[in-house]
Amino acid sequence: MTEAVLFTTTQISTFDGNRLLTRASGFFFERDTRLYLITSGHVVFDEASGHHPDRIEFGVHRDRVDLTATVGISVPLYRDGKAAWRAASDTGGPIDVAAIPLERAVLAGTDAWEAFRPEHLEPALDAIEVGTPLLVVGFPLGFHDTVHHLPVVRQAGIASSFGVRFQGQGYFLTDARTHRGTSGAPVVMRAAPRPGVEDRLPWRLLGVHAARMDVGSRDREHDESLGLNCAWYADVLMVLTRA
Repeated sequence: MTEAVLFTTTQISTFDGNRLLTRASGFFFERDTRLYLITSGHVVFDEASGHHPDRIEFGVHRDRVDLTATVGISVPLYRDGKAAWRAASDTGGPIDVAAIPLERAVLAGTDAWEAFRPEHLEPALDAIEVGTPLLVVGFPLGFHDTVHHLPVVRQAGIASSFGVRFQGQGYFLTDARTHRGTSGAPVVMRAAPRPGVEDRLPWRLLGVHAARMDVGSRDREHDESLGLNCAWYADVLMVLTRA
C-alpha cells in the first residue's frame, strides 16, 4: 500500500494566463468542513521578484489502485480583484505561508487525496528535541515519480530549538538537502502509535518548508552552503483557516 502521507502533497504550478511561471509544493489541510491547499506565501505572490501569478494548477489522484490516473485542477488566485488566498503576519512580520480555500466540488471524482487536520499539529512544542528526525515531502526541482504522480521525501532533522522563534521569526531550522520546488512542502514527524487506535495518517505536521538559509558573508568560493532551511511553524494554519 502507498503511504498515506504521499497523498497529502501535490505539485503546484503557477501561471500568468497560460504562461507557466514556477513549480512548487503544497499540501491539503482540512478544518471542520473547510478544505485548503497550503503552500509558501512567495509561491502565490512575491513582490521582491515580481512574481504575480493569477492562477495555479495542481493534480489529484482519481483512486489508490491506478496511480497513473490523475486529474488536473485549476484554481484562480484572484476573485473580483481581491486575493483568493489567506496570509498572516505576527510580531516578526509577514509569515511565508498561504492558505488557498478549495471548493470540495473541484475534487469531485478524486478519492485518493489525504488532508492534515488540526489534530495532526503538535500541541507540546517543548516535547520536540533537537535532532528529531523529520521528512520533507515535496517536489525538489519538480522531480517526482512522473508515472504514478507521487512526491519524493527528504530526510531532515530539527536544527534549532523547537518552539523558539529563530531570530525572532515564526520558523525553526531544519537540516536537510533541499532545492527549488520544495517551497510549501509539509515538514512531518512520525507520530507515536496510540493503543487501539488505527490512524490512517500517523504523522505530526510540524512545519511548512519555505527556503534554504544561507549566510550573507559566506565566501562562495571556499565555504559550502550551510545546508539549513527555514520551516514555518504549522500552528499558523489555525490562524489562516479560521471561519
